[in-house]
Amino acid sequence: MMMSPEPTDDLATQILKEQFGLCEFRRPQDRIIQHVLNGEHALVIMPTGMGKSLCYQIPALVKRQQANNTQALSLVISPLIALMKDQVDGLRRKGIDASFINSSLGRREREERYDKLGKGEYDLLYVTPERFRKSEFLEALSHREIILLAVDEAHCISEWGHDFRPDYTRLEEFRRLLNHPTTIALTATATPEVQSDIVRQLGLTPDEVTLYHEGIDRPNLRLEVRDIWGDDEKLSEIVQTIDFVQSEGGSGIIYFTLIKSLESFSEQLRERKIGHFVYHGDLDRKERRRLQNAFMENDSIVLATNAFGMGIDKEDIRAVVHAEVPGSMESYYQEIGRAGRDGRPAVCTLLYDERDLNTQMEFIRWSNPDREFYERVDHLLEHESERLAAYGLDWFREKLHAKNKRDHRLDTALSMLERYHTIEGQIEPWTIQRLAPLPDPLKDEERLAEKLKNDQQKLYALVQYAKTEQDRKAFIHEYFGLPAPDETTPSEHGSL
Repeated sequence: MMMSPEPTDDLATQILKEQFGLCEFRRPQDRIIQHVLNGEHALVIMPTGMGKSLCYQIPALVKRQQANNTQALSLVISPLIALMKDQVDGLRRKGIDASFINSSLGRREREERYDKLGKGEYDLLYVTPERFRKSEFLEALSHREIILLAVDEAHCISEWGHDFRPDYTRLEEFRRLLNHPTTIALTATATPEVQSDIVRQLGLTPDEVTLYHEGIDRPNLRLEVRDIWGDDEKLSEIVQTIDFVQSEGGSGIIYFTLIKSLESFSEQLRERKIGHFVYHGDLDRKERRRLQNAFMENDSIVLATNAFGMGIDKEDIRAVVHAEVPGSMESYYQEIGRAGRDGRPAVCTLLYDERDLNTQMEFIRWSNPDREFYERVDHLLEHESERLAAYGLDWFREKLHAKNKRDHRLDTALSMLERYHTIEGQIEPWTIQRLAPLPDPLKDEERLAEKLKNDQQKLYALVQYAKTEQDRKAFIHEYFGLPAPDETTPSEHGSL
């Protein structure tokens, strides 16, 4: 096990206070920052909202000042286009020279940023992994000295993670292009298998990377599972939780899998004159932003799908309820981590109705098309482009699975083809063009079957959690490969 580094240096603390307006680092931010400043690589696993970003933002600013070199740059690779602008806007308000380059920019603005990048502007630059496919970007980047590489949402590296991005598998190549900079990879959740895959994909060995895992050892969280049957029992539990939140003061999140279930329970709460927000992915972006701001600024209850949570750092969430069974331990773990960040008591309740498993099993099937399905999609893209342009997505669905609108395998297939850069364009109106044949990984029957089995095992682990008679926090620690909560402090797990 690697020794913990010394406390963070004075310049880092000065930047924390003067530019971020914070008095002190949270544990284990200080140790992670000093470790990175010492030129050592790190894998950080920390719940969303607990300050992962500071673990690379502070070292980036310290290294830039220490380098005294206008060509010094810290690069952040992230798949989250929707959040890049928010993160960069927040940094710029603090007087930090940060920017992003991604597909949301028009050609002129993108070229302007390439020009500024080549001339030495920006302390921090956020990009998607796909940006490395662009020769103009690589040309501009070649004029800079990369002093730190941060890989956010690092679980996307692993095909066994819950949000695989094919371009993340090129990170070893990226690090080589950047002259092997100090690297910090960050994510909210990762099993031991995914942790090992992250290190391997970075082109590093286990003894070169120190793991910092925050764990779930938070005594103020009470983890509960309620075995229920039917919507009446579910509604009763939800109302009791809302009563608890309102009596304690603070806010609560009630997660649903299906929008139609969310809307049904919302209507029943309105009939009882119980105030709440409703948040899901079908709302337009402006409305989602308005609702998120309202939730952040007030004591409130929100009924939400898992689209709600990114960027949520609200300390007084007194309860997180899963009204429907989530699809994996990873999702569950990440979402309950939003409760009780102020250290006061909070409850995390899973309402376990076995009938909900049917929905998740169907989602798993939709998320794992087989080789034959991918080949049919590719065939239609290649040979029926004129009809697709004329009739669009509905015609495509009907050709693949008749009139079963509940079958969403096509959505998965198109998403994966886009991630592998074999198609480009928009679905509505249909402008998609086929750029390349079906990639080999989507024709590998053994690999696709193994991925399906992996997803099924993730759901089965959640069933085991619901039925376990052991301590639930201990179960979570075991699943994620952590020592039992009383064996060590959660952030001192040494090298992988």
